Amino acid sequence: MLSVVMEEFGGPEVLRARRVEDPVPGPGQLLVDVAYASVTFVETQVRSGNGPFGRPPLPRVPGNGVGGRVAAVGPGGDPALVGTTVVTTTGGEGGYAERALARADEVVPVPPGLDLKDAVALLADGRTALLLFRQAEVKPGERVLVEAAAGGLGSLLVQLAVHAGARVIGAARGTRKAELVVSLGAAFVDYSQEQWLRQVRETAGGDLDVVFDGVGGAIGTAAAGALGTGGRISLYGMASGADSELDEEDLTARRIRTLGLFAGPGPAETHAYIGEALRLAADGVLRPVVGQVFPLASAAEAHAAIEARATVGKTLLAVGEPGSIR
Repeated sequence: MLSVVMEEFGGPEVLRARRVEDPVPGPGQLLVDVAYASVTFVETQVRSGNGPFGRPPLPRVPGNGVGGRVAAVGPGGDPALVGTTVVTTTGGEGGYAERALARADEVVPVPPGLDLKDAVALLADGRTALLLFRQAEVKPGERVLVEAAAGGLGSLLVQLAVHAGARVIGAARGTRKAELVVSLGAAFVDYSQEQWLRQVRETAGGDLDVVFDGVGGAIGTAAAGALGTGGRISLYGMASGADSELDEEDLTARRIRTLGLFAGPGPAETHAYIGEALRLAADGVLRPVVGQVFPLASAAEAHAAIEARATVGKTLLAVGEPGSIR
């Protein structure tokens, strides 16, 4: 089968397409014919050698999220799963390939009427958006700022906050991203502009109640300062390459709660969040934004586009139609 193999850390060019042996599912596993593989910003950090969890062993096939059709089950597995269209995580690697292994208890069937491409776009971002949104307890009429609002996760947070009746400002860079954010029902502010935070306050009509901080650095630090008394800041990323610098004494004095991905949900809760995100999309509440799709062999180009901030919404690799890869 064709896969993308990484044998060293470095730039996107270290991702090379090559033929390897098909994986064989063991007990408790199944094999998925991959139609789409998810590409994330964190995977670009891991590839560069600067990932948040250290450097994994090499060589490796990147990719932690796929969608496709179950091709085979391991010994003792349920043969009724064969032919089912699913999305699933892969245990942290192996997703950039025509076939991928997954734990049988981690696959989530794709609801009828939901496009598989959209389901894969929701696999990681959908569950994370629901977790962060529930933590923040956004109420109707509250003033909410979403950073990196045109990204896969940010665009879902915008939609959830708009659906909850909040006054939402989406912050990102450039005209293309502005058009997307506005189409989702939020106001837009370009945080590459010098007076961006002043514009946020003017648009919000006062202090913010909630900040979803996926950028960190100077952007996240400034946004935290715009929170009013009793506000909440959700910390879930550092796309800028640095954490937000928060003054704990100041936050305490203003009774601001710090939320975020400090401890991830357990397997059962994660599985439930994925299923809920897929159902919300099937019902039309969530619309995942798939901004760009690259062929599997062009994984390096996908990584380069993400690092250049040239993408909107979710980035996917197109591998093949469900069940068509052999």
